[in-house]
Amino acid sequence: MIVEQIMKANVVTLTPTHTIADAIEMIKQHKIRHIPIINENSKVIGIVTDRDIRDASPSIFHADEHLEDLQKPVSTIMKTNVITGHPLDFVEEVAALFYEHRISCLPIVKDDKLVGIVTETDLLYTLVQLTGAHQPGSQLEVKVPNLTGMLCEVTSFFRKRNVNISSVLVYPDKDEQYQILVFRIQTMNPMAIIEDLRSEGYTVLWPNLPGVSS
Repeated sequence: MIVEQIMKANVVTLTPTHTIADAIEMIKQHKIRHIPIINENSKVIGIVTDRDIRDASPSIFHADEHLEDLQKPVSTIMKTNVITGHPLDFVEEVAALFYEHRISCLPIVKDDKLVGIVTETDLLYTLVQLTGAHQPGSQLEVKVPNLTGMLCEVTSFFRKRNVNISSVLVYPDKDEQYQILVFRIQTMNPMAIIEDLRSEGYTVLWPNLPGVSS
């Protein structure tokens, strides 16, 4: 999946000369937390977040004081070292950027012009979609040797039981000789598959049901 598939293309923006008061109004009106700042060529030159605005706004205990601060341009509070992405970037690469740089949004740029934005909420929603967590079903975790063909072997059990797979995730076990296969399957009762797997010697980590041998 690429960024173009999950980004918001209708981006709320401001220019450097807009005021902090303008930014406050935009955030309230559109219920957003990030505003890219662009120049006359739609090039991203900064970004303002709701946290930046809170830091620059008068305290609620002194709301009527220093109101002139709200008339300052957003250029005085915006961050200028903006990390950007491209519409053809892979979503997992963008997620790594969010984690590595501790950012909460990523303006998306093509030909040096702003074309979209991705937020941490967009990434979480995408994760839900990719894992099938938004659909009724069950989750199974199976520990298998880290060998070629293990995924194919395990999925054959679902085929025999005529159960569809919504998603598959693979992650390493603490022991490098093994890996964990995580399946989201379209059945509310996975007991028959669990029994099939265990009868063939597979280790089912989840669900770990009381009274059922692992």
